[in-house]
Amino acid sequence: MWAFIHKLGSPKWFYAISARLSPWFWAAAVLLILAGGAWGLAFAPADYQQGNSFRIIYVHVPAAFLAQSVFVAMAAAGFVFMVWKIKLADMAAAVMAPLGAGMTFVALFSGAVWGVPTWGTWWQWDARLTSMLILLFLYVGVIALRGAFASRDSAARAASVLAMVGVINIPIIKYSVEWWYTLHQPATFSVTSRPAMPMEMWLPLLIMVLGFYCFFIAVTLMRTRSEILRRESSKRWVRELIGEGR
Repeated sequence: MWAFIHKLGSPKWFYAISARLSPWFWAAAVLLILAGGAWGLAFAPADYQQGNSFRIIYVHVPAAFLAQSVFVAMAAAGFVFMVWKIKLADMAAAVMAPLGAGMTFVALFSGAVWGVPTWGTWWQWDARLTSMLILLFLYVGVIALRGAFASRDSAARAASVLAMVGVINIPIIKYSVEWWYTLHQPATFSVTSRPAMPMEMWLPLLIMVLGFYCFFIAVTLMRTRSEILRRESSKRWVRELIGEGR
């Protein structure tokens, strides 16, 4: 088991295996997002109260899920880097942050667009919205810390600590609608109960969520490969790859 973990932390091995996995995740992401988007935006029935404005959930919900999941993954990678000094974990955490920040912005913006016809306002200092805004600030803080230090190791440690501390905001986001009075509706999906929406509405949403996660994995693999080449440029195997035009 430890031998496999050690192998997984090897930039050279990861670079090779990610080249084989990446096309599959790109293909799955494109197919799932196209299928889920077409089904949800064009063929799913309109909501009996919100009409067609509810269709924003096919972008908003996957983006919100991914924004939170990326931060958890980033914090986990930071923990691995801090405890076991596996530099590949820090590379992955570094490339995840901009994507997570982008997904958080998409979730906030799409929620604001949905809020106009539903709440009559672009923004409300709702517990869920405010905690998501804090998540965006945390992402920006992590990205800023990585550029604030001359030493790469110091920047990596500072960003890892902020990610591990900031991950406490994730359960706050998740349970905010239950802990406080909030305008935001409860979770769309629940493990313990059936979806409140009919299958024709929640199934394309599930497909979109899976597509967004495949997109996240594909982008992370691609950008981590680029980060490996940048950081390991002095290594012999990287110079050989560049010499071969790969």
